[in-house]
Amino acid sequence: MDFKIMPSNAEEVFDDHLSPRELCQLNAHLKARAIAKKIPDALVLGADTLVFLGRETFGKPRDMEEAEQMLAKLQGRTHQVVTGVCLMHLRLHRERIFAVSSDVTFLPLSAQQIRVYHSKMNPLDKAGAYAVQEHGGNIIAEISGSRSNVIGLPMERLTGELNIWQAG
Repeated sequence: MDFKIMPSNAEEVFDDHLSPRELCQLNAHLKARAIAKKIPDALVLGADTLVFLGRETFGKPRDMEEAEQMLAKLQGRTHQVVTGVCLMHLRLHRERIFAVSSDVTFLPLSAQQIRVYHSKMNPLDKAGAYAVQEHGGNIIAEISGSRSNVIGLPMERLTGELNIWQAG
């Protein structure tokens, strides 16, 4: 498929009353709708990925200090990475929304190991302050579920949803 990347200016919602799946799906919808209004004849994909440890949400860190705090909380534990995806075609009044969740277990990490890891990548534009595709082997012990979801777009599920979209 030919595609164009267009960052959305939609304001993301953070609501403790929503489940992780609901929150990511809502934000994916808001992002897709903002772009679909600009190009109503196109199929638009909006996505939102967040990291959850229990009820605590980890978005993109504001600064390096917060990035280090995030990894310190996640180290040695299993957390969830949830990506909400919205496929929308405004002119055709069609929409599909779904979410995929993966479990990620971190290795036990010292403060020094966290600093070394962050020196190798930019954690400020990543939910949870890490990226599996950027030296993830230094911090991740195991991924249960979709690896591409942890990267930020669950390609296996997306492929199936696009096939349904085209058939529909």
